[in-house]
Amino acid sequence: MPSHTEPQSASPPLEPTVRRRVHAASGKRLGAAHPRQEGPTDLRLVPPALAAWATAAVMLHAPPGWVAGAVLGSLTTAGVLLLARSRLTERGRAAAHAGAAVLFCVAAAAGSAGLHGSDLRRDAVTGPAREYAGVTAEVEITADPRLTRPRAGGPHMAPPSVLIEADVRRVARTGGTEVETRAPVLLIVDTGPSGRTTRGGAAAPWLALLPSTRLRVEARLAPAMAGGDRFAAVLRVKGRGGPEVAGEPSAPQRLAGRLRAGLREATDGLPADARALLPGLVVGDTARIAPDLDQAFRETDLTHTLAVSGANFTILLALLLGPPGLAQHVERRGLAPRLGISLRSTAVLGAALSLAFVVVCRPDPSVLRAAACGCVALLALATGRRRSLIPALATAVLLLVLYDPWLARSYGFLLSVLATGALLTLAPRWSTGLRRRGVPPRLAEALAAAGAAQALCAPVVAVLAARVSLVAIPCNLLAEFALAPATVLGFLALATAPVAMPAAKALAWCAGWPTEWIAWVARTGAALPGAGVDWPGGWAGAAALGAVTLGALLVGRRLLGHPWWCGVCALVLVLVVLRPPPLARVITGWPPPGWRLVLCDVGQGDAMVLAAGDDAGVVVDAGPDPVLVDRCLRSLGITRVPLVVLTHFHADHVAGLPGVLRGRAVGAIGTTDLEEPADQAAFVRRLAAARRIPVTHAVAGEVRRTGELSWEVVWPPPSPPHPGGPGGPVGSEGPAGPAGPGGLVGPAGPAGPNDASVAMLVRTAGLRLLLLGDLEPPSQRALARSPAGRRLAGVDVLKVAHHGSAYQDPELMRRAAPRLALISTGEDNPYGHPAPGTVAALRAGGATVLRTDRDGALAVTGGGEGSEGLAVTRH
Repeated sequence: MPSHTEPQSASPPLEPTVRRRVHAASGKRLGAAHPRQEGPTDLRLVPPALAAWATAAVMLHAPPGWVAGAVLGSLTTAGVLLLARSRLTERGRAAAHAGAAVLFCVAAAAGSAGLHGSDLRRDAVTGPAREYAGVTAEVEITADPRLTRPRAGGPHMAPPSVLIEADVRRVARTGGTEVETRAPVLLIVDTGPSGRTTRGGAAAPWLALLPSTRLRVEARLAPAMAGGDRFAAVLRVKGRGGPEVAGEPSAPQRLAGRLRAGLREATDGLPADARALLPGLVVGDTARIAPDLDQAFRETDLTHTLAVSGANFTILLALLLGPPGLAQHVERRGLAPRLGISLRSTAVLGAALSLAFVVVCRPDPSVLRAAACGCVALLALATGRRRSLIPALATAVLLLVLYDPWLARSYGFLLSVLATGALLTLAPRWSTGLRRRGVPPRLAEALAAAGAAQALCAPVVAVLAARVSLVAIPCNLLAEFALAPATVLGFLALATAPVAMPAAKALAWCAGWPTEWIAWVARTGAALPGAGVDWPGGWAGAAALGAVTLGALLVGRRLLGHPWWCGVCALVLVLVVLRPPPLARVITGWPPPGWRLVLCDVGQGDAMVLAAGDDAGVVVDAGPDPVLVDRCLRSLGITRVPLVVLTHFHADHVAGLPGVLRGRAVGAIGTTDLEEPADQAAFVRRLAAARRIPVTHAVAGEVRRTGELSWEVVWPPPSPPHPGGPGGPVGSEGPAGPAGPGGLVGPAGPAGPNDASVAMLVRTAGLRLLLLGDLEPPSQRALARSPAGRRLAGVDVLKVAHHGSAYQDPELMRRAAPRLALISTGEDNPYGHPAPGTVAALRAGGATVLRTDRDGALAVTGGGEGSEGLAVTRH
């Protein structure tokens, strides 16, 4: 009997008598599916599905007249085709039927999109929104609330907000008459700094709300973002007092909420990564996932495991029906046949499982999409008839787009369809080809599935991330072996928690092991120096990546017959991903040999690295973004950091600290003694405590050395002692002194965060570097007149204070007289940094001025006697 992995079109369908003989010879029941029973792939439903998809995407924001014209025109044309079919040949009639089907789907999609789009034009909401009017509204929540990630916004962290998707049911201007309506809106709930955590603070009551709950809010309306936004308006709510509930959630939503809460409770005792990941793997609950772990999943293209997707549903169906590799005779495999359950009962169980999946994971469009795509896998597992899979996928796409036309503009929906299509079309053929070349069947199937999904999805991911992961396929392969046990055990814990919490905790503990493995795979893959490469964003970049992928596939197909060449290509890929520092330096020229200082390109912020050995560096400031500073340190091969100096606690200097700590041995953290802003100082202390890293205060006069690198702290001056420590308690107002704009220097020292910046005079390989943090003119003036000021004359390199702002002290600038001035600033920043006057003054003093917004990361090399070899390399 031929292998079940032969191509679908290997031979014409067999006659019934021959088919019986084939099955008799195979020892399988006559009902078992066999690929020779299949004909060519049925593509008749693909054009209608694609036409409906495109129509919905276009018509969502079309004027009502266009929508009506599209509906009437499509129906009229379809009717003409059907009336004319009697005069056509058989082939012509088939074409007329196909065309009419496409036109009927276009009409349905246009009508559905027009109705959904009309909700965005409700005058009761859009009118007040254009005037930014205050309103009282009753809204019904349509999706789970979510908390925004804290992010650096200049000196301060942007306060986190709770985002809630909802439909407005009633609305009234302040003091006006209430009007009934129905319009989708986005609630942005400002909960203040205390809302940063999900377990307490003002955000907690809002985050606990369930979909279908009705709220009464007092808010200010604002227009939604232009260009395809699916909300009619934005409601800005002051949420410090908690939500006012006007209607309880529905019974299914309450049940889902209890189950999800039970799973979170069952995972409370697990290690941090497992506690965060397991609810995400099971039901898409990602509230506990830390930003660094989330970033690791993004860089390894494992984020699909954290979203409610068809993969979750497919795993449950595989448990019931059997593994995908046995689809041709699956009715005799899986849990159901082992328990003696008939095929009809198994189908009923599968339907019940689908319903339970939708209820627990919320019946919103993303979950319905996952269930629909999972039902495609149900058909594959139950019948093994690949010929029916593409029509099933097309039907799922058509029904979902008609149900929720906004999916037509969803990147997540596009990625789901592409991934499912890849698994149904490319993966079987690639798996067959790999097996023919001696690859073990299970490994061939896993490689083919991961490769096919990555090949089709990577261009879309590039549109979103402007980056291509080089470790996505191996990381997905390694994670795949743990995904099924983690998901199955997690669902068992979910179902057990309401009735037997000890048993649920035991199941969650068992699930924690494979979950920890997935987290380790993500973190390890993301930490590799060549984990990803930057790629042009937008659809032009996607097209370029698609062309490169196609070329690589054509070349790879030819190379499969030449094992030596395959080995060479694999070695090259490994070297690209591992990027051994000597090889990377030869090929890219970065980092340059003998570099002494690197000013990282981290946007609007500061991050510098001082060379302190082969793989060691002293880091001065961490920038606003953990990803960018981590990427800079990885490019330099830094794995050991003897000291992190945080010049002051503004967000554009400390928010990236998690990126510095990621995968590196850090000896200590040195900071200024003015711990303001208090919340950002507390953020630094929390991170240090979690890693058991000592935190010290740097003051003028401190001299330290590591290897050839030495430095003297020249600012701030020592502060008088405060109760609770050298720098006073967190949130103290600092030393006494006159206050004023930008901070002033009083008798006891600096009074503002910028003026309290740690300034350092660094000596390395004969070079003298002056790093000024964000010092303002008052402190710059005081520094120039201090005892240390005499040692600042004629430095080789100046890190210009405060991103090159206009507020500089001319006396200090003249005394320093740098040969090279470096400015760290972000492209198109809203502050106008660097100031043209500052740049002109530095150049007038004989300095070469370089800036990260135009020149990228900057590496200073040279040194030796007289430091004549001073040079800069741009990255």
